[in-house]
Amino acid sequence: MKIKHLLATLVVAISLVACHNHEEEHHHHDGEKYAFYTPSVEFFAEIQPLIVGQEATILAHFTWLSNFKPMDSTKVTMYCQLGEESQKVVIENPDQAGIYKFQFTPEKAGCADLVFVVSLPDSIERVKLNHIHIYASEEEYHKGGHDHGHDHDHGHSHEGEAHEHGHEHGHEHGHSHGHSHEHGHDHGHAHAEGSSDAITFTKEQSWKIDFATEVVEPIQFGQLIKTTAQVLPSSGDQRTVSAKASGIVNFASNIVEGSQVRAGQRLFGIESNGMADNNMSVRFQEAQAAYTFAKQEYDRKKELAKDKIVSQAELDRAKQELDAASATYNNLKGNFSANGQSVSSPISGYITSISVQNGGYVEAGQPIITVSQNRDLHIRAEVQPRHYEALANILSASFRVPNSDKVYSIEELDGGLVSYGKSASLEDPLVPVTFRFRNSVNLLSGSFVTLYIRTASEDMALTIPNTGIVEEMGSHFVFVQINPEQFEKRMVTIGATDGLRTIITSGIKSGERVVSKGAVMVKLAQGSGNLDPHAGHMH
Repeated sequence: MKIKHLLATLVVAISLVACHNHEEEHHHHDGEKYAFYTPSVEFFAEIQPLIVGQEATILAHFTWLSNFKPMDSTKVTMYCQLGEESQKVVIENPDQAGIYKFQFTPEKAGCADLVFVVSLPDSIERVKLNHIHIYASEEEYHKGGHDHGHDHDHGHSHEGEAHEHGHEHGHEHGHSHGHSHEHGHDHGHAHAEGSSDAITFTKEQSWKIDFATEVVEPIQFGQLIKTTAQVLPSSGDQRTVSAKASGIVNFASNIVEGSQVRAGQRLFGIESNGMADNNMSVRFQEAQAAYTFAKQEYDRKKELAKDKIVSQAELDRAKQELDAASATYNNLKGNFSANGQSVSSPISGYITSISVQNGGYVEAGQPIITVSQNRDLHIRAEVQPRHYEALANILSASFRVPNSDKVYSIEELDGGLVSYGKSASLEDPLVPVTFRFRNSVNLLSGSFVTLYIRTASEDMALTIPNTGIVEEMGSHFVFVQINPEQFEKRMVTIGATDGLRTIITSGIKSGERVVSKGAVMVKLAQGSGNLDPHAGHMH
């Protein structure tokens, strides 16, 4: 079985409730809440008491786990299965994104299973709530037949994966057939009890923000190396334009640092008119005159050779002189004119540096302008020699931009490790480490960042994203999910961080589901007081 499906299996059940009748005094409930997770969908429902002959409402919220946004324009079929009998309700499209309001009238009392089948383009998602009590009458419900679900089996999960084939049966038992595989497992229903002390944050609220939850599980986190690093251009991403002759630099208009240029665009000219030495104007005119004379001589001797007046050896010598004069003239002609040298950009990109002033004198070969595509960059850091052995086991890296909370993973930018130093000296005892990445985040070459290097280790740790941690008065808190609309604020002790995730040394347990994005908004919801848990719901 695929690992991701196994992980999804382990977090499905908040608690499993058997269908029993408890003879005890009960309070009135608007409805019981249930939560269930498939590999791709979060199911959260509130079910009114099911009484024979009375129309009941099941308010189901479907959320995509890929982005924690509401499911929309998707057909969902609900089956109420009781023995060999089945009732079906189909919703082709919800009236409100993510909220499916099923209304049906139970026909028979007993212990039923509710099955929700989500029809996706290439698969089927199936949620099954086992042992939902249907009461024979309202009197039975009020007399004590209302099942509070005290018989819990926490953490139950099946390791076998259900692959049910085919279309929906004509007798409507809710079986799923066909060529698409069902994802998820038959776990029964997960009873999501609330708490009066919990922070209420409705699905409608979470759908509007960048929000997510995740199950806390131990991972291999490894040793962390935190250091300052510099962003540098890669060798193939940057070109330096140099002077091909000595003279006075004359920049083209709008050529300043930061200017965008295209390949072949004129950057500057170098004039040497009036200079006593190395006057390119004079050299160009001399080359042009030499080429013209050599060509005339060759053409003349070529005609004389036809009448045997000029020997073949003399004609060959004239051809060699023409070729030499032509090469010199064409070389100067491609880069110079009577007014001097004209220099163009070899690549498209941005001018990152200009090393001389307009009108300044330069020598042949002197660098003048640097053009960078700013597309592929390097990050170079220097770390203490004590980390040298760990550098052989680099697992990942991330970096934080100065004056920003934004942290980028090298891997998400299609990057990776380039190399690290294999030696050190007294003059330079630090060990260089270089990473490459694609600059899709518009980072400035030459800037400095905070680099987090994570190395492989056998040590396991519980971690959560930094976006799931809030700080108050020097203490750190996370929000543990009770049900998809209620959260418990929990103080935790934090350890090392790689800029993206932080080790939690105490306060949470493996298997708990916590807010991983949007924790600040949940905190604000706490500050505004607990809202009506039904606020925003469609009834």
